[in-house]
Amino acid sequence: MATRTKEGFVLSLASCFADVPHPGELIKEEMEARGWSQRDLAFILGVPEQSVSPIMTGKRNVTPEMAKALSAAFDVSADYFANLQKVYEMSIAKAPDPAVERRARLQATYPIREMIKRGWLKDTDIELLEVQVMRFFRKNTLDEVPCLAHAAKKADYSETTPEQWAWLYRVNQIASEMVVGRYSAKKLQEAVSDFQRLTFDPEEIRHVPRALAECGVRFVIVESLPKAKIDGVCFWLDDASPVIGMTMRMDRIDNFWFVLRHEIEHLLCGHGKSQPVSPEFVDVDLQREEADSEPQSAEEKQANEAAANFCVPAEQLESFFLRKYPYISERDTLAFAKRIQRHPGIVVGQLQRKMGRYDWLTRHKVKVRSFLQGSAIIDGWGESVPLSL
Repeated sequence: MATRTKEGFVLSLASCFADVPHPGELIKEEMEARGWSQRDLAFILGVPEQSVSPIMTGKRNVTPEMAKALSAAFDVSADYFANLQKVYEMSIAKAPDPAVERRARLQATYPIREMIKRGWLKDTDIELLEVQVMRFFRKNTLDEVPCLAHAAKKADYSETTPEQWAWLYRVNQIASEMVVGRYSAKKLQEAVSDFQRLTFDPEEIRHVPRALAECGVRFVIVESLPKAKIDGVCFWLDDASPVIGMTMRMDRIDNFWFVLRHEIEHLLCGHGKSQPVSPEFVDVDLQREEADSEPQSAEEKQANEAAANFCVPAEQLESFFLRKYPYISERDTLAFAKRIQRHPGIVVGQLQRKMGRYDWLTRHKVKVRSFLQGSAIIDGWGESVPLSL
């Protein structure tokens, strides 16, 4: 029998796929080394000669069953023959479409299929798909797209996930095509005061988009991508074009008003003007961060305090809490909400965070997204905003 090891043989073939012979030729060599004919091998294997001949001529593959039979006949591991067949098949397999690797690069970074499903991108060939991705992120090359070229000497994207980048740029796409009034910080401050009268009745939320537009603020709702966990964002298209984006990830009255007021505070303070379309003020798990007392920047702390005080005036909340805790009844809570002219769900939300009890009176935290249908620009939940891009 020829003196070669299974491991060395397979390794040598793997390094030179172009010249890999069919296993039948190598089996012939083993037969010649032993002085066996095809009839001899068929007799040893207990099969008709017609079963052996196609393997010798390369017309039939070595099946796992035949590999085990040859193993017994030649006293060699069955893996030896199985690997011969595997390496041969790899040598004659067609090279994959180059588009496979390119699609894998995109999908490994961004949820491309989800973006196609939502109408953000069109399902087309890889060349056009890559062009769409560059256009989506407003970049000239794929290496400039956030997160695709991790080694590129650009901004540090480590704290912003690809899903968050994609959502942010979708908000940017939509906001860029909106037409609103001239931005006025004074009008926005007045609108904030006016918003307080809208907090008692959930249906009154429908007036928010128009009020923001009249102040020159582009307000967009885009459904969050899986794993993004975004509540909202504020950024500037330019120094006079502020944008507020929200996900309505937590479709609750308390979350809506808290997130909205939080983002408005960023705008009123001019946060983020120096970095248009930046993830700097993408707010992730906004209320949870405040509840967990995680380290916050001065800007975030200021926005959180403004949002909390808008939902329930801090002094009144603290007074109520000190008088009633730990025996805060539903009746007392409803009476307090009525007295300060806030929906009970907003008050419950603030008390839940203060007590660390997020299961307490949750039925009062009503859903509100449906009240924005028709008045706000909403992208997601089965609908895609048509763009001219």
